[in-house]
Amino acid sequence: MNQADPSPARTFVRAGFMLPLAISCVIASQGALAQAARVTKSPATAQNGMRVLLPSAQLSFQKLERITAYFNNEVASGKIPGANVLVQRHGVPVYFRSFGKTDVKTGEPMRPETIFRLHSLTKPITSVTAMLLVDSGRIKLDDLVADYIPSFASAMVGIEGKTADGKPTLTMEKPQRPITIADLLRHSSGITYGFYGKGLIRAAYADADLYAPGIDNKLLADKVAALPLAEQPGTVWDYGHSTDVLGRVIEVVSGKSLYDFQREKLLAPLGMNDTAYYVADPAKYRLIAEPLPSDTDFRTGNAPDPKIAPKWQSGGGGLLSTIGDMARFCQMILNGGSLDGTLYLKPDTFTAMTADQIVPKGPIRKGDYYFPGDGFGFALGFAIRSEPGEKNLPGSPGELKWDGAGGTYFWIDRQQDMFAILMIQSPSERGRIQADLKRLVYDSFESPL
Repeated sequence: MNQADPSPARTFVRAGFMLPLAISCVIASQGALAQAARVTKSPATAQNGMRVLLPSAQLSFQKLERITAYFNNEVASGKIPGANVLVQRHGVPVYFRSFGKTDVKTGEPMRPETIFRLHSLTKPITSVTAMLLVDSGRIKLDDLVADYIPSFASAMVGIEGKTADGKPTLTMEKPQRPITIADLLRHSSGITYGFYGKGLIRAAYADADLYAPGIDNKLLADKVAALPLAEQPGTVWDYGHSTDVLGRVIEVVSGKSLYDFQREKLLAPLGMNDTAYYVADPAKYRLIAEPLPSDTDFRTGNAPDPKIAPKWQSGGGGLLSTIGDMARFCQMILNGGSLDGTLYLKPDTFTAMTADQIVPKGPIRKGDYYFPGDGFGFALGFAIRSEPGEKNLPGSPGELKWDGAGGTYFWIDRQQDMFAILMIQSPSERGRIQADLKRLVYDSFESPL
Protein backbone atom coordinates (compact mmCIF):
# COMPACT_ATOMS: atom_id res chain seq x y z
CA MET A 1 0.00 0.00 0.00
CA ASN A 2 1.13 3.57 -0.65
CA GLN A 3 -1.27 5.64 1.45
CA ALA A 4 -1.78 5.62 5.18
CA ASP A 5 -3.70 2.62 6.50
CA PRO A 6 -5.56 3.19 9.79
CA SER A 7 -4.53 -0.30 10.95
CA PRO A 8 -0.77 -0.72 10.63
CA ALA A 9 -0.73 -4.17 12.21
CA ARG A 10 -3.11 -5.63 9.62
CA THR A 11 -0.57 -4.79 6.92
CA PHE A 12 1.69 -7.49 8.31
CA VAL A 13 -1.15 -10.00 8.43
CA ARG A 14 -1.83 -9.46 4.74
CA ALA A 15 1.87 -9.85 4.00
CA GLY A 16 2.10 -13.07 5.99
CA PHE A 17 5.06 -11.77 7.97
CA MET A 18 6.41 -13.58 10.99
CA LEU A 19 6.57 -10.63 13.33
CA PRO A 20 8.06 -10.92 16.80
CA LEU A 21 4.68 -11.51 18.40
CA ALA A 22 1.91 -14.06 18.18
CA ILE A 23 -0.49 -13.82 15.25
CA SER A 24 -3.33 -13.26 17.69
CA CYS A 25 -1.47 -10.21 18.93
CA VAL A 26 -0.92 -8.94 15.40
CA ILE A 27 -4.64 -8.94 14.70
CA ALA A 28 -5.43 -7.32 18.02
CA SER A 29 -7.79 -4.38 18.08
CA GLN A 30 -6.64 -0.80 17.85
CA GLY A 31 -7.40 -0.62 21.55
CA ALA A 32 -4.75 -3.23 22.28
CA LEU A 33 -2.26 -1.39 20.09
CA ALA A 34 -3.13 1.84 21.83
CA GLN A 35 -2.35 0.22 25.17
CA ALA A 36 1.14 -0.53 23.88
CA ALA A 37 1.70 3.04 22.78
CA ARG A 38 -0.23 5.00 25.39
CA VAL A 39 0.99 4.17 28.82
CA THR A 40 0.58 6.39 31.86
CA LYS A 41 2.00 9.80 31.13
CA SER A 42 5.25 10.61 32.87
CA PRO A 43 7.70 13.49 32.58
CA ALA A 44 11.17 13.18 31.12
CA THR A 45 14.23 13.12 33.34
CA ALA A 46 17.80 14.22 32.82
CA GLN A 47 20.72 11.80 32.75
CA ASN A 48 24.16 13.40 32.52
CA GLY A 49 22.68 16.38 30.68
CA MET A 50 20.63 14.21 28.31
CA ARG A 51 16.86 14.55 28.39
CA VAL A 52 15.53 10.99 28.64
CA LEU A 53 11.95 9.74 28.55
CA LEU A 54 10.90 7.39 31.30
CA PRO A 55 9.69 3.94 30.23
CA SER A 56 6.13 4.99 31.10
CA ALA A 57 6.11 7.84 28.58
CA GLN A 58 3.27 7.70 26.06
CA LEU A 59 3.33 7.69 22.26
CA SER A 60 0.71 9.57 20.28
CA PHE A 61 -0.72 7.82 17.22
CA GLN A 62 -1.78 11.21 15.90
CA LYS A 63 1.78 12.54 16.09
CA LEU A 64 3.20 9.38 14.54
CA GLU A 65 1.11 10.15 11.46
CA ARG A 66 3.49 13.01 10.76
CA ILE A 67 5.84 10.27 9.56
CA THR A 68 3.27 9.48 6.88
CA ALA A 69 3.12 13.08 5.69
CA TYR A 70 6.91 13.28 5.65
CA PHE A 71 7.47 10.20 3.50
CA ASN A 72 4.56 10.98 1.18
CA ASN A 73 6.31 14.30 0.49
CA GLU A 74 9.70 12.63 -0.01
CA VAL A 75 8.17 10.37 -2.67
CA ALA A 76 6.04 13.06 -4.29
CA SER A 77 9.00 15.43 -4.59
CA GLY A 78 11.10 12.76 -6.30
CA LYS A 79 13.75 12.52 -3.60
CA ILE A 80 13.29 8.80 -2.96
CA PRO A 81 11.55 6.01 -4.88
CA GLY A 82 9.83 4.57 -1.82
CA ALA A 83 10.26 3.31 1.72
CA ASN A 84 9.06 0.87 4.34
CA VAL A 85 8.90 2.23 7.90
CA LEU A 86 8.18 0.33 11.12
CA VAL A 87 8.05 1.45 14.74
CA GLN A 88 7.46 -1.35 17.25
CA ARG A 89 6.98 -0.94 20.99
CA HIS A 90 6.25 -3.48 23.72
CA GLY A 91 6.21 -6.19 21.04
CA VAL A 92 3.50 -4.53 18.97
CA PRO A 93 3.87 -2.57 15.70
CA VAL A 94 2.54 0.89 16.55
CA TYR A 95 3.39 2.35 13.15
CA PHE A 96 3.90 0.70 9.78
CA ARG A 97 3.58 2.14 6.28
CA SER A 98 4.80 1.43 2.76
CA PHE A 99 5.43 4.42 0.50
CA GLY A 100 6.05 4.93 -3.19
CA LYS A 101 7.60 2.39 -5.52
CA THR A 102 9.85 -0.60 -5.20
CA ASP A 103 11.21 0.28 -8.63
CA VAL A 104 10.20 3.47 -10.46
CA LYS A 105 11.25 1.95 -13.80
CA THR A 106 8.76 -0.92 -13.56
CA GLY A 107 6.15 0.90 -11.49
CA GLU A 108 6.10 -1.94 -8.94
CA PRO A 109 4.57 -0.51 -5.75
CA MET A 110 6.41 -0.64 -2.47
CA ARG A 111 5.21 -3.59 -0.44
CA PRO A 112 5.97 -5.09 2.97
CA GLU A 113 7.57 -7.97 1.05
CA THR A 114 10.00 -5.70 -0.84
CA ILE A 115 13.60 -6.93 -0.67
CA PHE A 116 16.39 -4.45 0.07
CA ARG A 117 20.16 -4.58 -0.19
CA LEU A 118 21.32 -4.26 3.41
CA HIS A 119 24.91 -3.28 2.66
CA SER A 120 26.55 -2.65 6.05
CA LEU A 121 23.38 -3.53 7.94
CA THR A 122 24.69 -7.03 7.22
CA LYS A 123 27.39 -6.44 9.83
CA PRO A 124 25.20 -6.75 12.96
CA ILE A 125 23.77 -10.02 11.63
CA THR A 126 27.25 -11.45 10.99
CA SER A 127 28.41 -10.17 14.38
CA VAL A 128 25.53 -11.93 16.15
CA THR A 129 26.38 -15.09 14.18
CA ALA A 130 29.95 -14.90 15.50
CA MET A 131 28.67 -14.38 19.04
CA LEU A 132 26.67 -17.60 18.70
CA LEU A 133 30.05 -19.33 18.35
CA VAL A 134 31.34 -17.43 21.39
CA ASP A 135 28.20 -18.41 23.28
CA SER A 136 28.75 -22.10 22.51
CA GLY A 137 32.46 -21.97 23.42
CA ARG A 138 33.70 -22.68 19.91
CA ILE A 139 35.64 -19.41 19.76
CA LYS A 140 36.70 -16.83 22.34
CA LEU A 141 36.87 -13.08 21.97
CA ASP A 142 40.59 -13.06 22.72
CA ASP A 143 41.38 -15.80 20.21
CA LEU A 144 43.92 -14.78 17.59
CA VAL A 145 42.56 -14.38 14.07
CA ALA A 146 45.76 -16.05 12.80
CA ASP A 147 44.70 -19.25 14.59
CA TYR A 148 41.88 -19.53 12.06
CA ILE A 149 43.36 -17.66 9.08
CA PRO A 150 47.12 -18.36 9.08
CA SER A 151 47.94 -15.59 6.61
CA PHE A 152 47.28 -13.05 9.36
CA ALA A 153 50.32 -14.31 11.27
CA SER A 154 52.46 -12.19 8.95
CA ALA A 155 50.26 -9.06 8.98
CA MET A 156 52.18 -5.78 9.15
CA VAL A 157 51.23 -2.26 10.21
CA GLY A 158 51.70 0.53 7.69
CA ILE A 159 53.27 3.81 8.82
CA GLU A 160 52.66 6.77 6.55
CA GLY A 161 55.12 9.62 6.49
CA LYS A 162 56.78 12.13 4.19
CA THR A 163 60.24 12.63 2.77
CA ALA A 164 62.17 15.85 3.33
CA ASP A 165 60.69 17.27 0.13
CA GLY A 166 57.13 16.34 1.12
CA LYS A 167 56.58 13.17 -0.86
CA PRO A 168 54.42 10.54 0.90
CA THR A 169 56.10 7.39 2.16
CA LEU A 170 54.87 4.07 3.53
CA THR A 171 56.98 1.86 5.77
CA MET A 172 56.06 -1.30 7.61
CA GLU A 173 56.43 -2.36 11.21
CA LYS A 174 55.39 -5.43 13.17
CA PRO A 175 52.15 -5.24 15.13
CA GLN A 176 52.58 -4.76 18.86
CA ARG A 177 50.10 -7.57 19.34
CA PRO A 178 48.13 -9.88 17.01
CA ILE A 179 44.58 -9.19 15.83
CA THR A 180 41.88 -10.88 17.93
CA ILE A 181 38.28 -11.88 17.28
CA ALA A 182 37.20 -8.94 19.47
CA ASP A 183 39.15 -6.60 17.20
CA LEU A 184 37.16 -7.80 14.19
CA LEU A 185 33.86 -7.27 16.02
CA ARG A 186 34.66 -3.77 17.26
CA HIS A 187 36.62 -2.57 14.17
CA SER A 188 39.90 -2.20 16.02
CA SER A 189 41.86 -4.64 13.86
CA GLY A 190 43.61 -1.98 11.79
CA ILE A 191 41.85 -3.35 8.69
CA THR A 192 40.24 -0.55 6.69
CA TYR A 193 38.35 0.08 3.43
CA GLY A 194 39.71 1.52 0.21
CA PHE A 195 36.61 3.35 -0.99
CA TYR A 196 36.74 6.31 1.39
CA GLY A 197 39.41 8.51 2.87
CA LYS A 198 42.91 9.39 1.70
CA GLY A 199 46.45 8.13 2.14
CA LEU A 200 48.72 5.41 0.85
CA ILE A 201 47.23 2.66 3.02
CA ARG A 202 43.66 3.22 1.83
CA ALA A 203 44.98 3.52 -1.70
CA ALA A 204 46.58 0.10 -1.30
CA TYR A 205 43.19 -1.36 -0.37
CA ALA A 206 41.57 0.36 -3.33
CA ASP A 207 44.20 -1.05 -5.68
CA ALA A 208 44.11 -4.59 -4.30
CA ASP A 209 41.21 -5.74 -6.53
CA LEU A 210 39.36 -7.11 -3.52
CA TYR A 211 36.09 -7.29 -5.47
CA ALA A 212 37.51 -9.22 -8.41
CA PRO A 213 35.26 -11.84 -10.03
CA GLY A 214 35.70 -15.21 -8.38
CA ILE A 215 36.68 -13.83 -4.98
CA ASP A 216 35.34 -15.71 -1.97
CA ASN A 217 35.76 -15.26 1.77
CA LYS A 218 39.00 -17.27 1.85
CA LEU A 219 40.64 -15.32 -0.96
CA LEU A 220 39.34 -12.02 0.41
CA ALA A 221 40.76 -12.72 3.87
CA ASP A 222 44.15 -13.72 2.49
CA LYS A 223 44.29 -10.62 0.29
CA VAL A 224 43.41 -8.39 3.24
CA ALA A 225 46.07 -10.09 5.39
CA ALA A 226 48.69 -9.07 2.83
CA LEU A 227 47.69 -5.40 2.98
CA PRO A 228 49.09 -2.95 5.55
CA LEU A 229 47.08 -2.43 8.71
CA ALA A 230 46.13 1.22 9.10
CA GLU A 231 46.76 1.19 12.87
CA GLN A 232 48.15 -1.04 15.57
CA PRO A 233 45.56 -3.71 16.48
CA GLY A 234 43.43 -2.91 19.50
CA THR A 235 43.99 0.85 19.43
CA VAL A 236 41.71 2.73 16.98
CA TRP A 237 38.19 2.31 15.56
CA ASP A 238 38.60 2.09 11.79
CA TYR A 239 35.75 0.96 9.55
CA GLY A 240 36.76 -1.66 7.04
CA HIS A 241 36.75 -5.30 6.02
CA SER A 242 36.92 -6.60 9.61
CA THR A 243 33.45 -8.14 9.46
CA ASP A 244 34.24 -9.76 6.10
CA VAL A 245 37.26 -11.41 7.74
CA LEU A 246 35.01 -12.40 10.64
CA GLY A 247 32.78 -14.13 8.11
CA ARG A 248 35.76 -16.24 7.04
CA VAL A 249 36.48 -17.14 10.67
CA ILE A 250 32.87 -18.35 10.97
CA GLU A 251 33.37 -20.52 7.89
CA VAL A 252 36.58 -22.04 9.22
CA VAL A 253 35.13 -22.82 12.64
CA SER A 254 31.79 -24.13 11.40
CA GLY A 255 33.09 -25.99 8.35
CA LYS A 256 30.23 -24.45 6.34
CA SER A 257 29.73 -21.50 4.06
CA LEU A 258 28.89 -18.30 5.89
CA TYR A 259 25.31 -18.31 4.64
CA ASP A 260 24.73 -21.99 5.42
CA PHE A 261 25.82 -21.43 9.02
CA GLN A 262 23.87 -18.19 9.35
CA ARG A 263 20.82 -19.87 7.87
CA GLU A 264 21.05 -22.89 10.17
CA LYS A 265 21.79 -21.15 13.45
CA LEU A 266 20.18 -17.71 13.15
CA LEU A 267 18.14 -16.85 10.06
CA ALA A 268 15.93 -19.93 9.84
CA PRO A 269 15.25 -20.19 13.59
CA LEU A 270 14.32 -16.49 13.66
CA GLY A 271 12.02 -16.91 10.66
CA MET A 272 14.14 -14.58 8.50
CA ASN A 273 13.23 -16.54 5.39
CA ASP A 274 13.80 -13.73 2.88
CA THR A 275 17.29 -12.86 4.11
CA ALA A 276 20.07 -14.16 1.86
CA TYR A 277 23.01 -13.11 -0.31
CA TYR A 278 20.88 -13.11 -3.46
CA VAL A 279 17.26 -13.55 -4.53
CA ALA A 280 16.97 -17.17 -5.65
CA ASP A 281 13.31 -17.15 -6.74
CA PRO A 282 12.75 -15.43 -10.12
CA ALA A 283 9.17 -14.72 -9.07
CA LYS A 284 10.59 -12.35 -6.45
CA TYR A 285 12.85 -10.36 -8.77
CA ARG A 286 10.13 -7.70 -9.10
CA LEU A 287 10.32 -7.20 -5.32
CA ILE A 288 13.96 -6.09 -5.34
CA ALA A 289 14.08 -2.42 -4.33
CA GLU A 290 15.99 -0.22 -6.74
CA PRO A 291 17.28 3.32 -6.19
CA LEU A 292 16.25 6.20 -8.38
CA PRO A 293 18.07 6.15 -11.75
CA SER A 294 19.76 9.40 -10.70
CA ASP A 295 20.92 7.98 -7.35
CA THR A 296 22.55 4.62 -8.04
CA ASP A 297 26.04 5.11 -6.58
CA PHE A 298 26.18 3.27 -3.25
CA ARG A 299 29.83 4.35 -2.90
CA THR A 300 31.04 1.00 -1.62
CA GLY A 301 33.23 -0.02 -4.54
CA ASN A 302 31.16 -3.17 -5.03
CA ALA A 303 27.75 -3.62 -6.64
CA PRO A 304 26.88 -7.32 -7.10
CA ASP A 305 23.76 -8.30 -9.02
CA PRO A 306 21.16 -9.36 -6.41
CA LYS A 307 19.74 -11.90 -8.89
CA ILE A 308 22.97 -13.88 -9.20
CA ALA A 309 24.37 -16.20 -6.53
CA PRO A 310 27.67 -14.62 -5.42
CA LYS A 311 30.77 -16.65 -4.79
CA TRP A 312 31.71 -14.09 -2.16
CA GLN A 313 29.21 -14.04 0.70
CA SER A 314 30.22 -10.73 2.22
CA GLY A 315 29.60 -10.77 5.96
CA GLY A 316 30.26 -7.05 5.95
CA GLY A 317 27.79 -5.99 3.31
CA GLY A 318 26.24 -8.71 1.16
CA LEU A 319 22.83 -9.62 2.58
CA LEU A 320 19.42 -8.69 1.25
CA SER A 321 16.35 -8.66 3.49
CA THR A 322 12.84 -7.40 4.13
CA ILE A 323 11.42 -5.21 6.86
CA GLY A 324 9.59 -8.21 8.32
CA ASP A 325 12.78 -10.22 8.62
CA MET A 326 14.63 -7.30 10.17
CA ALA A 327 11.79 -6.87 12.66
CA ARG A 328 12.42 -10.41 13.87
CA PHE A 329 16.12 -9.67 14.29
CA CYS A 330 15.57 -6.36 16.09
CA GLN A 331 12.99 -7.80 18.47
CA MET A 332 15.42 -10.56 19.40
CA ILE A 333 18.09 -7.97 20.20
CA LEU A 334 15.59 -5.80 22.07
CA ASN A 335 14.66 -8.86 24.16
CA GLY A 336 18.29 -9.32 25.15
CA GLY A 337 19.06 -12.26 22.86
CA SER A 338 15.84 -14.30 22.84
CA LEU A 339 12.62 -14.53 20.83
CA ASP A 340 9.50 -16.68 21.01
CA GLY A 341 10.96 -18.83 23.77
CA THR A 342 14.25 -19.50 21.98
CA LEU A 343 17.48 -18.25 23.57
CA TYR A 344 20.05 -17.22 20.96
CA LEU A 345 22.56 -15.48 23.21
CA LYS A 346 23.07 -16.14 26.90
CA PRO A 347 22.73 -13.06 29.15
CA ASP A 348 26.49 -12.85 29.78
CA THR A 349 27.21 -13.09 26.05
CA PHE A 350 24.64 -10.44 25.23
CA THR A 351 26.06 -8.16 27.92
CA ALA A 352 29.54 -8.56 26.45
CA MET A 353 28.25 -7.89 22.96
CA THR A 354 26.56 -4.63 23.97
CA ALA A 355 29.38 -3.22 26.13
CA ASP A 356 30.89 0.01 24.81
CA GLN A 357 34.47 -0.49 23.61
CA ILE A 358 35.33 3.17 22.97
CA VAL A 359 37.33 5.43 25.32
CA PRO A 360 36.60 6.25 28.12
CA LYS A 361 34.43 3.15 28.65
CA GLY A 362 36.70 0.90 26.62
CA PRO A 363 40.25 0.75 25.25
CA ILE A 364 39.60 1.89 21.67
CA ARG A 365 40.10 5.46 20.42
CA LYS A 366 37.91 7.06 17.79
CA GLY A 367 39.56 7.21 14.38
CA ASP A 368 39.59 10.04 11.86
CA TYR A 369 36.47 8.59 10.22
CA TYR A 370 34.19 7.70 13.13
CA PHE A 371 30.84 6.68 11.66
CA PRO A 372 28.90 5.82 14.84
CA GLY A 373 28.47 9.57 15.23
CA ASP A 374 27.85 12.11 17.94
CA GLY A 375 27.08 10.63 21.35
CA PHE A 376 27.76 7.03 20.32
CA GLY A 377 30.37 4.51 21.27
CA PHE A 378 30.71 1.12 19.62
CA ALA A 379 30.13 -2.35 21.01
CA LEU A 380 30.66 -5.71 19.27
CA GLY A 381 28.76 -5.12 16.04
CA PHE A 382 26.58 -2.13 16.93
CA ALA A 383 26.95 1.53 17.74
CA ILE A 384 25.75 2.20 21.29
CA ARG A 385 24.53 5.50 22.77
CA SER A 386 27.01 6.34 25.48
CA GLU A 387 26.52 10.07 26.11
CA PRO A 388 24.33 13.01 25.06
CA GLY A 389 26.91 14.24 22.57
CA GLU A 390 27.38 17.82 21.40
CA LYS A 391 24.12 17.79 19.42
CA ASN A 392 22.12 16.07 22.19
CA LEU A 393 20.13 14.11 19.59
CA PRO A 394 16.96 12.25 20.63
CA GLY A 395 17.26 8.74 21.97
CA SER A 396 18.13 6.87 25.15
CA PRO A 397 21.33 5.76 26.87
CA GLY A 398 22.26 2.28 25.73
CA GLU A 399 20.43 2.59 22.41
CA LEU A 400 21.84 0.33 19.69
CA LYS A 401 21.91 1.24 16.00
CA TRP A 402 23.49 0.68 12.61
CA ASP A 403 22.76 1.38 8.95
CA GLY A 404 23.77 0.56 5.40
CA ALA A 405 24.97 2.49 2.36
CA GLY A 406 21.54 2.46 0.72
CA GLY A 407 19.78 3.82 3.79
CA THR A 408 18.57 0.67 5.52
CA TYR A 409 18.67 1.52 9.22
CA PHE A 410 17.52 0.41 12.63
CA TRP A 411 17.77 1.68 16.14
CA ILE A 412 16.85 -0.26 19.26
CA ASP A 413 15.85 1.74 22.34
CA ARG A 414 15.91 -0.65 25.26
CA GLN A 415 14.70 1.93 27.78
CA GLN A 416 11.54 2.51 25.75
CA ASP A 417 11.18 -1.18 24.79
CA MET A 418 11.04 0.03 21.21
CA PHE A 419 12.78 -0.30 17.88
CA ALA A 420 12.38 1.40 14.53
CA ILE A 421 13.39 0.22 11.07
CA LEU A 422 13.77 2.23 7.88
CA MET A 423 14.14 0.40 4.58
CA ILE A 424 15.10 2.60 1.63
CA GLN A 425 17.52 2.47 -1.32
CA SER A 426 18.54 6.10 -1.49
CA PRO A 427 22.29 6.49 -0.95
CA SER A 428 22.43 10.27 -1.36
CA GLU A 429 19.44 10.98 0.93
CA ARG A 430 19.92 8.41 3.66
CA GLY A 431 21.63 10.49 6.34
CA ARG A 432 19.05 13.25 6.24
CA ILE A 433 16.09 10.87 6.19
CA GLN A 434 17.40 8.68 9.01
CA ALA A 435 17.84 11.73 11.25
CA ASP A 436 14.41 13.09 10.32
CA LEU A 437 12.68 9.78 11.05
CA LYS A 438 14.28 9.51 14.45
CA ARG A 439 13.25 13.06 15.32
CA LEU A 440 9.68 12.39 14.17
CA VAL A 441 9.42 9.25 16.32
CA TYR A 442 10.70 10.89 19.51
CA ASP A 443 8.62 14.00 18.85
CA SER A 444 5.62 11.67 18.96
CA PHE A 445 6.05 11.05 22.68
CA GLU A 446 3.68 13.18 24.70
CA SER A 447 6.27 13.81 27.39
CA PRO A 448 8.88 16.32 26.18
CA LEU A 449 12.47 15.23 25.76
